[in-house]
Amino acid sequence: MAYPQLTDKAGALATALAIRTRKLSVAEAVDAAITRAGRLDAEIDAIAVPDFERACETARAMDNAPRRLDQPLFGVPMTIKESFDVAGLPTTFGHPEFKDIIAPKDALLVRRLKAAGAIIIGKTNVPVDLTDWQSFNPVYGRTSNPHNPERSPGGSSGGSAAAVASGMVPCDYGTDIGGSVRVPAHFCGVWGHKTTWGLVPKHGHDFPGMSRREGFIAAADGPLSIAGPLARNPQDLAVLTEVGAEFPLRRRTRQLDQCRLLAITALPEAPVDASVMGPTEAALETLARVGVRIDRASDLLPDQAKHYRSYLKMMNITMSGGAPAPDGKQATARDWFTLLNAQAACVAEWEALFAAYDFVLAPPAPVLAVPHSDQAVFRGTLSINGAEEPGSCGLVWSGMATFPGLPSTVLPIGSGTYLGAELPCGMQVIGPRWSDLDCIAAAEAIGNILHG
Repeated sequence: MAYPQLTDKAGALATALAIRTRKLSVAEAVDAAITRAGRLDAEIDAIAVPDFERACETARAMDNAPRRLDQPLFGVPMTIKESFDVAGLPTTFGHPEFKDIIAPKDALLVRRLKAAGAIIIGKTNVPVDLTDWQSFNPVYGRTSNPHNPERSPGGSSGGSAAAVASGMVPCDYGTDIGGSVRVPAHFCGVWGHKTTWGLVPKHGHDFPGMSRREGFIAAADGPLSIAGPLARNPQDLAVLTEVGAEFPLRRRTRQLDQCRLLAITALPEAPVDASVMGPTEAALETLARVGVRIDRASDLLPDQAKHYRSYLKMMNITMSGGAPAPDGKQATARDWFTLLNAQAACVAEWEALFAAYDFVLAPPAPVLAVPHSDQAVFRGTLSINGAEEPGSCGLVWSGMATFPGLPSTVLPIGSGTYLGAELPCGMQVIGPRWSDLDCIAAAEAIGNILHG
C-alpha cells in the first residue's frame, strides 16, 4: 500500500552531495528552503521562530570557505524543535512570558549539528510544556498537518514533522517522552527515530528561564526523555542519529530475512483503530509473503499493563519536576526508587526477549492524525472504532519503548481512513538498547519491501 508523499525535494544527504559536487551552492540550498517555507508555512505554521537572515549570512560564509569533506551535513538547511536553545533566539515551551527571553548559547545538540555543517533556519512549533499530541500554543499559534489542514501533525514535535513532510526542510530534531517524535512521524508520513535513552544529549533543552538562572548548570538529561531526528528517508535518519550521538554506534550485517520479528498489535487497555490496524496487517502480510519470520505473540513480552502504570508515574513525576500531583500528593524518594527498580526489571525482561527476537513491530499510536481540538489529547478522548476511549490509552504504545529506554524507528507503511479523511500511517521498529542504527536499517529494509 503506497503512502502519500507531499514533496519530491532532496533529503539531507542528497542536498549535501549536490553542494559538495558544486551542483548547488549553500546559499542556493538555504534560499530554496526559505522560499518553500514562505510559500507553505502560512497555512501550516510549522516554523515558530524563523532565523532566515542569519541562515543566509552563514550560507554565504560557507560558500566562501573550502568544502568540508568531514561534515556530512555541510550546507544542509534544517530546523529544530522550539524547546532546544539556539543562541540569539527565544525558547518558550509555548509560554508567552518567555517570548522575549533570549538563549545565550546553543544547546549541545545544536552545536553538534552545526559542527556537522547544518544550517538552522528556524525553530519548529510545540504544544505548551510539550505535553500534547497536537502542536499549538498562545505564542506561535496552531500547526496543521500538511496532509490535511483540519488535522493535527502530532506533538510535541509536531512542527518538526510538518516542516519535514511538507518539504520546507529535509530534516529536523525533536524530543520524545510520550511518542513526541514517533507520533508526529506517524501522523505526517515521515521517518522518525526515538533514540536509546542517553545516546543523544539534551543539555540546553531546559524549561525556559532555567538556563538563565545564576549558577544553573544542566549537567544531566532527564529520565525517559530523548532527542531524536525526523527525516524523509532512513539514510538521513541514520546520519542525524550518528551526528547527535555521544559515542559511535555499531552496525550489524544481518539481513531482514535472517531476523526473527515479533509483531504486537493488541495490548490490554490499548485498543487500535481499524484505520491503523488495516495498513499494519497489510504490511505484516506483505513481509510474511516474502519470507520474513514474524511471530504474533510471545510469552517473553514483558507485562505491558504493569509497566505502563510505572511508566505513567515516572513520566508525570519527571515532567512536573517532582511537584505535587493535581490531587496534592507528592512522590517520595521511596516512590522514586521503587519506580527505578520497576524500570530495571523492565529492562531485564526486554533483554531476555531480544535474546530470542531481533526486533519488535508495533503501531506508534492507536489512531491516525486527530482533528484539531482546543483540549489536549490526553485530557479528552480518542475515537477508536466508533467508541470514545481515554486519550491516555495511546501512551501504552509509546511507553512500550520509552520505559525501558529502547530505540524505536517509525517508518511510513501506507495510509488509512480515519474519521472520514485519508491519512498516513506508520509502524514502530523497536530493538535492543544501543541498536539504533540496526533499527533504522531494519525499518529501511521493511520500507523497501513495502514500497520498493
